[in-house]
Amino acid sequence: MKSSIVPLILHYSKSQRIGILLFFVLILILEGVYYAADFSSPVSISSAGNAWLSQQKELDRLKVDAQKHTVKLYPFNPNFISDYKGYKLGMSVAEIDRLLAFRRQQKFVNSAAEFQAVTHVSDSLLKTMAPYFKFPDWVKNKNGKNSFAYAKYKAEEKAVVLDLNTATKEDLMKVYGIGDKISDRILAEKEKLGAFVSMDQMLDIWGLSPEVIAKLNTSFVIKSTPNLKRINVNMASVKELAAFPFFRYALAKEIVIYRSMHGGIKVEDLSKIKGFPIDKIKIIALYLEF
Repeated sequence: MKSSIVPLILHYSKSQRIGILLFFVLILILEGVYYAADFSSPVSISSAGNAWLSQQKELDRLKVDAQKHTVKLYPFNPNFISDYKGYKLGMSVAEIDRLLAFRRQQKFVNSAAEFQAVTHVSDSLLKTMAPYFKFPDWVKNKNGKNSFAYAKYKAEEKAVVLDLNTATKEDLMKVYGIGDKISDRILAEKEKLGAFVSMDQMLDIWGLSPEVIAKLNTSFVIKSTPNLKRINVNMASVKELAAFPFFRYALAKEIVIYRSMHGGIKVEDLSKIKGFPIDKIKIIALYLEF
């Protein structure tokens, strides 16, 4: 039996074939419209949003300028690099801390090589910084004809020791670690007592670390006590004793009780009074009259 293969489309009538063709044409047209037309819904932007968008161009320009901006360096003494300046120069926190610790010992770096030895900065960073290092003239000539001037400078630097009782706020703030508030506390304590009698009294100033106290001891001494306020421990009333900076009301009562029972107080009797601060007897005794 002989058979033939007839295309499937030939099984449809002419009108059906035309309908199928028109259907495919319609699909193609719809796809073209879909890709060509924008069916997204309009976005409403507030007035504030429009104002921000209007500034976007300027913001973009400023960002580009900021990226191009470079810090202009001027000659500086590397011994006085602050935390902020060190950060701007590219130094790490550890490198800055090493320099500050070195300076707290009253030491100076006198060359780029010494600076690197102290801070451990990399060769590449030192190469960018070193051209701007500016050291005092005597550093360059300390081994030459001006060595006498250098020795004189160092001797004067070491010899400058001030009287703490005549020091000004500015004098105190020259000590590394003493700022506006701590200098005010020191001066307020001196005003309350009239004068300091020992550098050990700096231990009682709130906010002073042992390191800063050590620096104070290298820059200041007690040379005079012109305005020292004394109190007669055998004549003052309980109220007057309680107002004395080193005493409190309870201790003032014990002092009056002791002198009433023993007919008076001598300097050697202070340690026998109940509640008397034994660790401060030597200092307190200098503020008392017997």
